Amino acid sequence: MTEPLKVLILAAEVVPFAKTGHLAEVVGSLPKALKKLGVDVRVAMPRYGRVDPERFGLQHVTGPFDVPMDQHQEPVNIWEATIDDDVPVYFVDNARYLGREGIYGYPDDGERFVLFCRGAVEMLKRLDWVPDVIHCHDWHTAIIPQWLKTLYRDDPFFAHTATVYTIHNLAYQGIFGTRILEIAGIDEYHFQVPQIRDLENVVDLMAQGILFADAVNTVSPTYAQEILTPEYGEKLDLLLRDRKDRLFGILNGIDTETLNPMTDPHIAAPFNKEHLDARVANKLDLQRAARLELDPAIPLMGAISRLTDQKGFDLIAQILDAVVNLDVQFVVLGTGEQRYHELFSDMARRHPQRLSVFLTFNAELAQKIYAGTDMFLMPSRFEPCGLGQMIAMHYGSVPIVRHTGGLADTVQDFDPHADTGTGFVFTRYNAYDLFAAIVRATETFKYPAMWRQLQLRDMEKDHSWAASARQYVDLYHKAQSFKAAG
Repeated sequence: MTEPLKVLILAAEVVPFAKTGHLAEVVGSLPKALKKLGVDVRVAMPRYGRVDPERFGLQHVTGPFDVPMDQHQEPVNIWEATIDDDVPVYFVDNARYLGREGIYGYPDDGERFVLFCRGAVEMLKRLDWVPDVIHCHDWHTAIIPQWLKTLYRDDPFFAHTATVYTIHNLAYQGIFGTRILEIAGIDEYHFQVPQIRDLENVVDLMAQGILFADAVNTVSPTYAQEILTPEYGEKLDLLLRDRKDRLFGILNGIDTETLNPMTDPHIAAPFNKEHLDARVANKLDLQRAARLELDPAIPLMGAISRLTDQKGFDLIAQILDAVVNLDVQFVVLGTGEQRYHELFSDMARRHPQRLSVFLTFNAELAQKIYAGTDMFLMPSRFEPCGLGQMIAMHYGSVPIVRHTGGLADTVQDFDPHADTGTGFVFTRYNAYDLFAAIVRATETFKYPAMWRQLQLRDMEKDHSWAASARQYVDLYHKAQSFKAAG
């Protein structure tokens, strides 16, 4: 009988244990889908102070054992919990570096994540579990592919272990002084990556991950192509073009078991595509929560986002007056740049029946927005994948998006003549084109039968992890082949 593929997934955050963004959702969902395909998948993350051992049922596995950090040793313990009772999650525990409440934002973040990675790698020997593939996510774990090609190159334990490196957002690269390589124990192997522009005398951890991993992927096919260009490549496009034979794009999925409008505990009324009329109760519930006029006939648009230029809020700011003058309501949930906090707060005061803003993140309210809005706005400047538009479609909220990254891969522009498409898409990054897309959406909303067909097409789309997980299994096998070829 063939041995199952063994994969260790490493990330800085994993749902349900610690989350700041979509990375945690991806790493919390992908392993469950891989497990269903027969993969022996396990996960490793730091044990932050916020990870309560009692709440999550952590069990001590091994340790303490010493992990080298430059000229000294740090003690590490390993704890274990599970996702869905069958995917093991290992927690690398060190009070000095990893036991703080926060996940990011400390001056020594570079050292913290080097310790996490080294502790996870050394843990494998103590568990006597040899993964076929180590799957690393974002800059926090990017040192590992370099270690396996240098520090552990002649270690027989890892002789057949390949690495996959996933880029979730190329804008966050983990740039530190060269001291980080001394801490990581590989300063003797340091050399500048010649394809990086304007970065001298520093170490770009993401670049090292891209350079040394056996296979690299991004979280949508379109973004994988976009980052080969100077416009989207964040100064790594030359390096990425050199590695494009190892670069792949795999679209993220969403956890459709948790994100289910028939069982979602946060929404007012359950519904599905067979009982779409029941969705109206969720729209009224959201209008009530947002203190807007209670009227199902008024088109209701929502946005759940960081309030930043990358997410298109510079465009929204230019047309916000015009939007509130349309016969439309707009609910915004998120935090970000202070100028956008002030803009939306002021507009909400002046137009209380048209605009409601919640400058926070609230998971329950987010679900109400997905289930209660007619339209979901994501006019991003760039978007590696985006989960919001997929969740919105799954809940029957029609997306208004820019044609970029994962938005381009998941939303097709509506054609009223052919009655095809799943949303309203604009291509050029300017406010006029965004406004035109919003107007097209609000005008289409006036035709209930046509709008219902749009919603049904959105809800019928399969955005589960099943197809993406199969692509990751293929990628793991490619990485093994690349590793064997040298």
